[in-house]
Amino acid sequence: MGKKDAGATKLPVDQYRKQIGKQDYKKTKSVLKATRLKAEAKKSSSGFRDAFLVVAAILFFVLCVYAFFYLNLSTEINLDLDMD
Repeated sequence: MGKKDAGATKLPVDQYRKQIGKQDYKKTKSVLKATRLKAEAKKSSSGFRDAFLVVAAILFFVLCVYAFFYLNLSTEINLDLDMD
Protein backbone atom coordinates (compact mmCIF):
# COMPACT_ATOMS: atom_id res chain seq x y z
CA MET A 1 0.00 0.00 0.00
CA GLY A 2 2.80 2.38 0.76
CA LYS A 3 4.37 1.79 -2.63
CA LYS A 4 1.40 3.15 -4.55
CA ASP A 5 1.58 6.45 -2.72
CA ALA A 6 5.34 6.73 -3.19
CA GLY A 7 5.19 6.01 -6.93
CA ALA A 8 2.43 8.55 -7.59
CA THR A 9 4.67 11.48 -6.77
CA LYS A 10 7.14 12.00 -9.63
CA LEU A 11 10.09 14.30 -9.43
CA PRO A 12 10.22 17.10 -12.00
CA VAL A 13 13.61 15.80 -13.12
CA ASP A 14 12.13 12.41 -13.96
CA GLN A 15 9.28 14.02 -15.89
CA TYR A 16 11.79 16.16 -17.81
CA ARG A 17 13.89 13.13 -18.69
CA LYS A 18 10.82 11.28 -19.89
CA GLN A 19 9.87 14.23 -22.14
CA ILE A 20 13.39 14.34 -23.59
CA GLY A 21 13.23 10.61 -24.29
CA LYS A 22 9.91 10.95 -26.08
CA GLN A 23 11.23 13.76 -28.23
CA ASP A 24 14.29 11.72 -29.16
CA TYR A 25 12.12 8.82 -30.29
CA LYS A 26 10.15 11.17 -32.53
CA LYS A 27 13.27 11.95 -34.59
CA THR A 28 13.83 9.87 -37.66
CA LYS A 29 16.99 7.88 -38.19
CA SER A 30 18.21 10.24 -40.91
CA VAL A 31 17.95 13.23 -38.56
CA LEU A 32 19.78 11.37 -35.81
CA LYS A 33 22.49 10.32 -38.27
CA ALA A 34 22.89 13.89 -39.51
CA THR A 35 23.20 15.14 -35.93
CA ARG A 36 25.83 12.51 -35.15
CA LEU A 37 27.84 13.34 -38.28
CA LYS A 38 27.68 17.04 -37.47
CA ALA A 39 28.98 16.41 -33.95
CA GLU A 40 31.81 14.24 -35.27
CA ALA A 41 32.77 16.88 -37.83
CA LYS A 42 32.84 19.50 -35.11
CA LYS A 43 35.15 17.33 -32.99
CA SER A 44 37.58 16.70 -35.83
CA SER A 45 37.70 20.33 -36.97
CA SER A 46 38.53 21.59 -33.48
CA GLY A 47 42.03 20.11 -33.82
CA PHE A 48 42.79 22.27 -36.85
CA ARG A 49 41.34 25.33 -35.18
CA ASP A 50 43.38 24.75 -32.04
CA ALA A 51 46.57 24.31 -34.06
CA PHE A 52 45.85 27.51 -35.99
CA LEU A 53 45.26 29.44 -32.76
CA VAL A 54 48.55 28.20 -31.29
CA VAL A 55 50.48 29.21 -34.41
CA ALA A 56 48.74 32.61 -34.46
CA ALA A 57 49.58 33.19 -30.78
CA ILE A 58 53.25 32.34 -31.35
CA LEU A 59 53.43 34.67 -34.36
CA PHE A 60 51.78 37.45 -32.38
CA PHE A 61 54.27 36.99 -29.54
CA VAL A 62 57.24 37.07 -31.94
CA LEU A 63 55.83 40.19 -33.59
CA CYS A 64 55.47 41.92 -30.22
CA VAL A 65 59.06 41.06 -29.26
CA TYR A 66 60.29 42.29 -32.65
CA ALA A 67 58.35 45.55 -32.31
CA PHE A 68 59.70 46.08 -28.79
CA PHE A 69 63.32 45.67 -29.88
CA TYR A 70 62.79 47.68 -33.06
CA LEU A 71 61.39 50.62 -31.14
CA ASN A 72 64.14 50.48 -28.52
CA LEU A 73 66.94 50.29 -31.10
CA SER A 74 65.46 52.98 -33.33
CA THR A 75 65.32 55.49 -30.45
CA GLU A 76 68.96 54.71 -29.51
CA ILE A 77 70.12 55.33 -33.08
CA ASN A 78 68.31 58.69 -33.20
CA LEU A 79 69.93 59.72 -29.91
CA ASP A 80 73.38 58.82 -31.23
CA LEU A 81 72.87 60.96 -34.32
CA ASP A 82 71.78 63.95 -32.26
CA MET A 83 74.88 63.76 -30.09
CA ASP A 84 77.29 63.95 -33.02
